[in-house]
Amino acid sequence: MKRILLFVLTNLAIVTVLGVVASLLGVNRYLTANGLNLGALLVYALLIGFGGAFISLLISKPIAKWSAGVRLIDGSGSPDERWIVETVHKFAGQAGIGMPEVGIFEGEPNAFATGAFKNSALVAVSTGLLQAMTRDEVEAVIGHEIAHVANGDMVTMALIQGVMNTFVVFLSRVISYAIDSFLRRGNENSSGPGIGYYVTTIVLDIILGFIAAMIVAWFSRQREFRADAGAAQLMGRRQPMINALARLGGVHPAELPKSLAAMGIAGGIGQLFSTHPPIEERIAALQG
Repeated sequence: MKRILLFVLTNLAIVTVLGVVASLLGVNRYLTANGLNLGALLVYALLIGFGGAFISLLISKPIAKWSAGVRLIDGSGSPDERWIVETVHKFAGQAGIGMPEVGIFEGEPNAFATGAFKNSALVAVSTGLLQAMTRDEVEAVIGHEIAHVANGDMVTMALIQGVMNTFVVFLSRVISYAIDSFLRRGNENSSGPGIGYYVTTIVLDIILGFIAAMIVAWFSRQREFRADAGAAQLMGRRQPMINALARLGGVHPAELPKSLAAMGIAGGIGQLFSTHPPIEERIAALQG
């Protein structure tokens, strides 16, 4: 879960910064000065939307290392560390990708993979995962993360996030322009956007951003099913992945960094924002 939460939050932060900079440079005023230029607005939305998504993708690995406190290992340490590196190397070879960096971080059972490119990714497991699971189960979890890398999930999520960002930026400004024009009808002395445009844009960015987050989370949940199946395929059997999921369902997941805690919504409408399906659904999919 960490890899997607990190990506989404970093992406949102970058989009916000790009939007603020564009506003300070007068882009919004230019677009609305003499009527809304839909072509220019679409280009602006694409630059802001995909710019934020791909910048966050490119910096995802260093951000993940820093926020999770990952300690890189090369197999020269303890027997457990050597086994982890060898397992990652074995699965990477089977999946046809370059050897990822391998790391360990302190915390309750969890693991993640991240990186902009298949051949230079990062796979990290927590100390709690190593302590709570058997080797077969840890191997299945590592296979799951390697499957994410081999499937190109981070790039796919960047593309989906970029499309969603583009729609948010484009629609919020078109709707805001229409509302602002309605509020100022008959006022022929005014030029450029009014306060209604800016207020409505901010409100719609937030509302549409939440809707976009639900859509991105839905795609992320489908990717989890595929990664579970990928782990079973890499191992040649599905039971270790089923056992690992069952064990994860009976423990507390790793506590997220404070910057990510707000995204850890559980139950009710929070399930719409969840990047992972319920454990029982994932087990049922593997068994089926």
